[in-house]
Amino acid sequence: MNVKLQPPASAYFITKETETAERRTLSVLVDNEPGVLARVIGLFSGRGYNIESLTVSETEHEKHLSRITVVTSGPPHVVEQIRHQLERIVPVHRVVDLSMTAKEKGHDKPIERELALVKVAGTGEKRVEALRLCEAFRGTVIDANTDHFIFEITGRVSKIEQFIAIMAPLGLVEVCRTGVVALSRGAEGMLE
Repeated sequence: MNVKLQPPASAYFITKETETAERRTLSVLVDNEPGVLARVIGLFSGRGYNIESLTVSETEHEKHLSRITVVTSGPPHVVEQIRHQLERIVPVHRVVDLSMTAKEKGHDKPIERELALVKVAGTGEKRVEALRLCEAFRGTVIDANTDHFIFEITGRVSKIEQFIAIMAPLGLVEVCRTGVVALSRGAEGMLE
C-alpha cells in the first residue's frame, strides 16, 4: 500500500487548500483569569496552525483585562473562522484582526514591535565590531564585562532577525525574545 500524506499544514488535510497562507496579527482582549490562554491557543492547535508569536499581559489592572497578541499564518478563511470562534469564548471581550483592520482603513500594517536580549561573547576586533553594530541598530548595552555583552534591541521582527544574523559570526551566545506586540493605527482602541 503506497499512501502519500500531505505535509502538516492543516488538521483538515482531506480537503485541498486553494487559498495561500497569509501572515495575520490578532489582538484578543480577555478577562485575566486562569485557563483563558489555554482555551484561546487551543483553537489554533485544534486546527493544526502554528503560532509564530504569542504575547500576553494584563493591560487594565482595575478591570482585570489582558491582551493576547497572536501572530499566525493561514488561509484567510481559516483565520476568519478562528477569529469568530474566539469571539464566542465567554471570557473574550473582543477580537481584532489587526492585519485586516489596517487594510480596511487604508493603512499599510499595524504597528508591531518586539524586544530581544542578545548575549554576545568575544574579545578584540569582534568585541569592538559587536558594540559598533549595536549602536548602528540603536540597541542598548544592558550588561557588560571583559568577555561578553548583553544587548537590548527593540524593533520590527525583521530588524531583530537581521541583528541576530549579524551577531552570529561575532560570538552570539544566546537570544531571548518577547514576541510581537501590536496596536492598530488610528485614534480608536480595542473597546471602542
